Amino acid sequence: MKTIGVVTVGRSDYSIYRPLLRRIEAHAQLQLRVLVSGMHLEERYGQTVDVIERDGFAITARIPVLQREDTPLAVVQAMGAGVSGFGRYFAQEPPDLLVVLGDRFEMFAAALAAVPFNIPILHLHGGELSEGAMDDRFRHGITKMSHLHGVATEVYRQRVIQLGEEPWRVLCCGALALDNVNDIQRLSREELEQRFNLDLSRPPLLVTLHPTTSDHEQTGPQTDALLAALRELDVPVIFTMPNADMAGQVIRERIAAFCAATTKARSVENFGPEGYFSILGEVAAMVGNSSSGLLEAPSFALPVVNIGNRQKGRLRAGNVIDVPFETAAIATAITQALSADFKRQAAGHEHFFGDGHAAEKLVELIVSTPLDTRLLDKTFHDVKS
Repeated sequence: MKTIGVVTVGRSDYSIYRPLLRRIEAHAQLQLRVLVSGMHLEERYGQTVDVIERDGFAITARIPVLQREDTPLAVVQAMGAGVSGFGRYFAQEPPDLLVVLGDRFEMFAAALAAVPFNIPILHLHGGELSEGAMDDRFRHGITKMSHLHGVATEVYRQRVIQLGEEPWRVLCCGALALDNVNDIQRLSREELEQRFNLDLSRPPLLVTLHPTTSDHEQTGPQTDALLAALRELDVPVIFTMPNADMAGQVIRERIAAFCAATTKARSVENFGPEGYFSILGEVAAMVGNSSSGLLEAPSFALPVVNIGNRQKGRLRAGNVIDVPFETAAIATAITQALSADFKRQAAGHEHFFGDGHAAEKLVELIVSTPLDTRLLDKTFHDVKS
């Protein structure tokens, strides 16, 4: 029996994790430990730990880290609290394997805390780029602390190897989020309207804007540029709220004011996995700078307007229009995304993020990999030119 600690710090990674959690929990040779931190434990972000429990997963540990502010100092303090909190847990109950996902500072803190305890780490979604966010550096840092890697594409696999990871450690399993496309029972339009107080009689835009953390001082003007474009267009809007990043409160305040001033806009703090994958089937297009527009939206043939540099460097399919934070450019791109011609283009994309069976492949990797000195004693793999 291997104990598998899975770190989840917010709605975005939990939605991705869910198929893997189900498979780990059901496997006779594995024991699941769900380690919850970050936004999940905060009322202001929807207390999404409750969603995890409603899904039937027992919470093994709750490790609060977030501060009241969203400044650079607050991020540093949260990372310190994360290293300390996860360290205390690992000192008492070290898992046989720790699973972390992506690139957030809370994930980085959890991985860093595991290093002195020599806990093997499986990192998901390494090798990707998001050059407009500080998360880019956290992702590559987690890669170097990890012992196994589950990546979404062969391009990302080669990049992880380029970072010095031995090829046998890196599995191209595809994107876990795509398992949800087939597995999640979706809500009907009527259920969505009732549960989230929405009017879906006209397909709305789904708008998610996060701070560009490498340039967070520009968050206010960037948000204003997007909202000015939305104001010009006769299209209903549903906002989902930003993550706990530097300057995230600036976006929240401006979205709240926008929604208060017009009847065409609503905001939803947290759709939950079923709600989110259901709403993707009802909206006309996605707008903003969420990685979901590049990862999940292609499976719904959904047009996406990706704004700014937050996702710079990520692979994207033919459903994405990239624009700068300029009101006129954003409005033009949204109009293009809503056109019949572009909708046909979005439907004819190439999807290169896997076959929707990532969880199955990852569990096989976890079960079949011996937790021995070969795994723990890492050797830098030089790529020959």
